[in-house]
Amino acid sequence: MANHSHAGHMPSSGKALVISAWLTGVYFMIELAVGLWTGSIAVLSDAFHTLSAVGGVLVAIIAKRIARRPADSARSFGWYRAEIIGALVNGSFLLGMALLVIWMGAIRLGNPIHLATGPMLWVAFGGLVTEVISLGLMWQSSKDDLNARGALWHIIQTFVGSLLIIVTALVIEFTGFLAIDPILGMAFGVVLLWASVGVIKEAVHILMEGTPEGTDLDAVMADLNHQDGVVDVHHVHAWTLTSGKHAFSAHIRHRAPAEAAHLLNRAYRRLTEQHGFHMVTLQLETECLDERHALDVDIVQIAAAKAAQEKTDVRDAHPHPSPNTEGP
Repeated sequence: MANHSHAGHMPSSGKALVISAWLTGVYFMIELAVGLWTGSIAVLSDAFHTLSAVGGVLVAIIAKRIARRPADSARSFGWYRAEIIGALVNGSFLLGMALLVIWMGAIRLGNPIHLATGPMLWVAFGGLVTEVISLGLMWQSSKDDLNARGALWHIIQTFVGSLLIIVTALVIEFTGFLAIDPILGMAFGVVLLWASVGVIKEAVHILMEGTPEGTDLDAVMADLNHQDGVVDVHHVHAWTLTSGKHAFSAHIRHRAPAEAAHLLNRAYRRLTEQHGFHMVTLQLETECLDERHALDVDIVQIAAAKAAQEKTDVRDAHPHPSPNTEGP
């Protein structure tokens, strides 16, 4: 059972992505023009960082639009996973940018150069305005949307880049310490590296059908096992279709056929209302109908076999002495 929504209007996260893409794209053109006019390498470098943010947001927009397509006979789960693929692409893009920033900073650290601080400050302050607006639009939706979170990190990258330009320009202007530019750049590269690994790890976990983050599968199974009439629960699976949409399936063995309708209703309500699953599929049975070839993905059977093996290992390691042992 599921509640699918493919309405024609764009979700709030989609609107935030579109507005952010326009703001960041317009600012990239301005920053590129100023960089070419002044010849400032720092400004041109930040312009290309801004371009990477535009690319990240566009990837997120395209992924979100594809994910809104309805299910069909070829894709019975719909296109939800497009958002997760978009997040993976963005995370990989961020990882590449992080490594590039660290590498460029290490090279520049060995040979710092003097930078024109005036154009740097003007461009950085202008960037802060557009980036603060984009962050404000996207912050809320990114909390439960991995696709939007990947795009958000691109905006954070340009936001911090603008702050670093301001700090760098002021330090160089008042102290002449040229190495501040690569030092701050490398420090931010490390932060970006950490963020990109987090996005990639979460996207891969979802694509590998991992249990949704925050879901205690043992507690869910215990809840179902405590329902009246339930003999056991097995072939339990929980996974994520896309951010905020979790699915659950299981086989429930019960005592009497007459209990099936009430048991199904109670179990469905518990799973959707108490445990927050978006889609639930339950197979009710009075005798176990499991296929032998599917036991390798039945966590209940696997856990039982592991427990039995551990008991056997303990018994073999500490054999009981025979009670009829006679002395010499």
